[in-house]
Amino acid sequence: MEGQEPQAVAGEQVQRRPRVQKNVTRAIASDICADIFPVGSYLPRENDLCERYGVSRTVIRESLKILESKGMVRGRSRVGTVVCGKDEWNILDAQVLEWIGERIFEFDLLNCILEARRAIEPVAAEFAAERATVQEIADLERAWQAMRDGERDIAGFTDADVAFHTCLLKASHNQVFLQLVGIIQAALKFSLHASNEAAERRDEAIDVHRELVEALRMRDKAAARDCSIRMLDLAARDLATAVKQHSPAKPVL
Repeated sequence: MEGQEPQAVAGEQVQRRPRVQKNVTRAIASDICADIFPVGSYLPRENDLCERYGVSRTVIRESLKILESKGMVRGRSRVGTVVCGKDEWNILDAQVLEWIGERIFEFDLLNCILEARRAIEPVAAEFAAERATVQEIADLERAWQAMRDGERDIAGFTDADVAFHTCLLKASHNQVFLQLVGIIQAALKFSLHASNEAAERRDEAIDVHRELVEALRMRDKAAARDCSIRMLDLAARDLATAVKQHSPAKPVL
């Protein structure tokens, strides 16, 4: 049965399948995100969780440790495991974003990511115009070409878009921005995918990305900043469309 651990064979030690652990962790996290286990409530007892998800206590305990490490739950001695507030979750973690899934629109997380990008990327573009190496500009151009060539493929277009913005932060040669690359990459991918999917046309984004590459090549800081701001304005427009598309329909009176 799906989700069950393999039965022991006489004289052999049972080896738990890694995917069982992963599936159960995802299942509990999804139930938390869906408010089946609301913020502030206590999860069912271990035995009840074992019965609910069809696994052993060991699997449940390991899953809860993973969720606790991501700020989603907190174990309290002799009391149980409480669901933490969403502001405590590690929302930039790739797994947490995966578990949130389509509910990311309910969290207003995409707008928060956009606000963070507005604070960072125009400055990074200015720095890159001054500091980017020839190779880094070539890498940015290669990412832009991949966007252009993958215009009709949302997944491929988004991967190239993420690569472009990752290269841009690296080309700033700012140590803090370099650290941010690893932290925000998963969130950036979710954000760009949402805006790219909602966009009626992608040629505007392709054009402004090309213009940014040219601004860097010309070492034009003002133009680079302007291009970055225009990119973010396009992203804001498309995210607004995406949020509207995912908003629950209002009942007809």
